[in-house]
Amino acid sequence: MKKTKLVTVGNVKVGGGERVKIQSMTTTKTADIEKTVEQIRELENAGCDIIRVAVADELDAVALKQVKDKISIPLVADIHFSAKLAVLSMENGADKIRINPGNIGGEKEIKYVADCLKEYGLPVRVGSNTGSIEKGFLQKYGRSAEALVESALYNVGLLEKYGVENIVVSVKASSVPMTVNAYRLLSNRSEYPLHVGVTESGTQEAGIIKSAVGIGGLLLDGIGDTIRVSLTDNSVKEVRVAKRILQAVELEKEYVEVVACPTCGRCSWESMALATEVESFVQNYKKRAKVAVMGCVVNGPGEAKDADLGIAGGNGSCLIFKKGEPYKKVAIENAKEEFFAELKELLK
Repeated sequence: MKKTKLVTVGNVKVGGGERVKIQSMTTTKTADIEKTVEQIRELENAGCDIIRVAVADELDAVALKQVKDKISIPLVADIHFSAKLAVLSMENGADKIRINPGNIGGEKEIKYVADCLKEYGLPVRVGSNTGSIEKGFLQKYGRSAEALVESALYNVGLLEKYGVENIVVSVKASSVPMTVNAYRLLSNRSEYPLHVGVTESGTQEAGIIKSAVGIGGLLLDGIGDTIRVSLTDNSVKEVRVAKRILQAVELEKEYVEVVACPTCGRCSWESMALATEVESFVQNYKKRAKVAVMGCVVNGPGEAKDADLGIAGGNGSCLIFKKGEPYKKVAIENAKEEFFAELKELLK
């Protein structure tokens, strides 16, 4: 990964060569403290490192103090349209604020926010997106990656002018190519840590695909210090998908990888069902291991030779193998029970 500046958000370090952090955002009214805390705890249990909440009014801003007292992960206040709400959020314990260059106001408002950031020693994310690019940049560059980057960097420059250096930057679009191009441009021009995501990516299937392509591609380029998968769905799914993306690009090390073939006409047993059960069983284990569930001997020990444990079926029986070598043959009707016994032993 590209080495960026280190920024500390609450008790979590971002950038500076630290591992990529997972973020998500609550869907509750922040002033509803009980429901907001409940959702944050669910997200934390799922693996969320930093949580962002919407601050739409003074009630939300004031509620931050009580919310923060009841959670363990850093709390980020998401601000639109009001520098006053940004300041009020800091006064009530936010660990970081996120402002949108296109709607926070002009230089006077930026200075007001900057002075408070310095007073409390807090970091800020400059979050540029295609929905609110400033008019000047839109007129010059159109709705483009260049406009996103120029808007973000202009506002970063204003914060720097008033003495703020604990900055994280994002340049999100709903278009995957535009998002990727913007982050590549930004990465070449800034040493600040980057928060990466594809905004408004959609409902579960479309959102997962767009996020995996966009975020995954950037991570493979070495770009990204924190990530958020934006889904029109339960926020816990965002965190789980983010973890999967980190695993797929091999930035997450402590997990159980499950490989499984797509099956074909040679498959004569319910390998798909077993693969699904195995994946569900191992998802919360923090241990590096590889498990293979293969449809037949063609795709068995050969293609999954590096698996710690595997199973393949054929001719009325299944073969359990370890490290690519045959271990024992079991009847198909006993395959699930036998395989799970070996799996539990592996994960002890």
